[in-house]
Amino acid sequence: MPLPTPLVTPSWLSSHLGAPDLVILDASMKPVGSVGASPAASAEIWLPGAQIFDFDTRICDRSTSLPHMMPSPEVFETEVRALGVNQQSQVVVYDKIGIFSSPRAWWMFKAMGHDGVAVLDGGLPAWIAAGLPTESSPRVAAPTGNFVARPRPSLFVDADHVATALINPAVAVLDARSEGRFQGRDPEPRQGLRGGHMPNAINVPFGAVQAQGHMKSAEEISALLAAKVGARERLVFSCGSGVTACTLALAAELAGYSNKAVYDGSWSEWGLPSARPVVTE
Repeated sequence: MPLPTPLVTPSWLSSHLGAPDLVILDASMKPVGSVGASPAASAEIWLPGAQIFDFDTRICDRSTSLPHMMPSPEVFETEVRALGVNQQSQVVVYDKIGIFSSPRAWWMFKAMGHDGVAVLDGGLPAWIAAGLPTESSPRVAAPTGNFVARPRPSLFVDADHVATALINPAVAVLDARSEGRFQGRDPEPRQGLRGGHMPNAINVPFGAVQAQGHMKSAEEISALLAAKVGARERLVFSCGSGVTACTLALAAELAGYSNKAVYDGSWSEWGLPSARPVVTE
């Protein structure tokens, strides 16, 4: 049961419920800012057979003060095996807002060498709108899987890498935060961070690649990104804490960009008081 694309529809997923290799993971995360007005966002509702993929407090690097940083391959492997993920598993991730935190889980699996992963377009709200069945609790146990992490370390990059990328004319650094935060007009939702953006970064708010809670078409995304980055093929994505940057990574994947990375620390790291340059114009 191979996944057709990195993005699957509720109807496709509904028609494949019960497939032996299918694993459904709820990668919901409570927003720090004002995202998530959908009634489903805080509801105790899950897709049939879904398990919780908690990258905010569990499947993360708990040795750092930065939020939900990518864990070691060993931690990731142990945690997803406990969710029943096998080498041959086809993983579908979703969230309760729509397309907010689920692309982060998608990118984490990609970074650990697992390509059999897709995001549910529209997430739980789209599933409910389609009249499809839900459950009142997640699945709490699964037979231990045999997943083996095969890390692709280039998919997540650090601040030094980004600093170099910002002055490289062949690379575009895209910031998925809102225009107000990017320009320093609106306060950061996390305390202690400077306002503004990295020099030479390009603002593409993650909502710009969506329409009514769904990802825009590949053609629309291609036109949007081409207008922003021109002929540059290497794309590095940032945001507030490395979550919605992955929505831009998903958009770029749909548009056919292959040379891309996510800045894991994002503004939660760069925006801290430091010598890292910040501009507001």
